[in-house]
Amino acid sequence: QVQLVESGGGLVEAGGSLTLSCAASGGTRSINDMGWYRQAPGKQRELVAGVDSDGIAKYADFAKGRFTIWRDFSKNTVTLQMNSLKPEDTAVYFCNAVSKWGPVERIFEKDFWGQGTQVTVSL
Repeated sequence: QVQLVESGGGLVEAGGSLTLSCAASGGTRSINDMGWYRQAPGKQRELVAGVDSDGIAKYADFAKGRFTIWRDFSKNTVTLQMNSLKPEDTAVYFCNAVSKWGPVERIFEKDFWGQGTQVTVSL
């Protein structure tokens, strides 16, 4: 099992910045991908940004140019720096870790989630 503890988030004015951090513990050796998702009221959860086991980052289109994600493999943390925030970025942000294990011929995969942290961007 993997436990994810998030920090950061809060209330910020439009144009401001916030930093979200997530620390993983437990079965961290099996973690492959780590990243951040968000869910706004009445909407589906969506990917914000993620980093795979090779350190390659990917971003949702809305995050490109404004958000930066990085991962510290030695500390099992993933951090999301969000700049130029907009009211439409308001959502609950969730840290995600994907664990993979098993033989090559049959790899098992499981998602783990943090409890979520609220990000509110005011006009």
